[in-house]
Amino acid sequence: MNNIRVFEKFNPDIHPDAFIDKSAVVCGDVVIGRDSSVWPQVSIRGDIHHIRIGERSNIQDGAILHVTHDSEYVPGGYALTVGDDVTVGHNVILHACQIENLCLIGMGSVVLDGAVVQSGAMVGAGSLVPPNKKLEGGYLWLGSPVKRVRALTAKEISFLTYSAEQYVKLKNRHSHS
Repeated sequence: MNNIRVFEKFNPDIHPDAFIDKSAVVCGDVVIGRDSSVWPQVSIRGDIHHIRIGERSNIQDGAILHVTHDSEYVPGGYALTVGDDVTVGHNVILHACQIENLCLIGMGSVVLDGAVVQSGAMVGAGSLVPPNKKLEGGYLWLGSPVKRVRALTAKEISFLTYSAEQYVKLKNRHSHS
């Protein structure tokens, strides 16, 4: 079965320079930008709203990305947006939220409906970002529910760019092997 799937009238739009592992599933109204990567066992399901992933972002093994439909409970529903240069760790769940540019979402974290992770934020492994919570950029956020722990160090800020760049290099190696 094909891992890039049309749903109704929606065909995923994947940049030719993006990498999608053969075991990942991308379905429906999904756009994936240049130099982004989607790793083994990822599920990106844009069947009831749209998903947009920017450039140079990496969605690591086992992550689940989904959305919320329009209803009387959630008028308009919630789409999912992942900006540019974002690292999404292993087994992360991003559900109908917004991750701005240059963020890191640590392994096993869950970000729920309507939440916004602002540019330059780092969410520590195993954290839970509740619905409609806004995380300010430039800080480390950790816990369940997530709390602001401290300002990021200069080294951590530079790591955000480094991580995105290293995943572009890795996807290029996988694409050429």
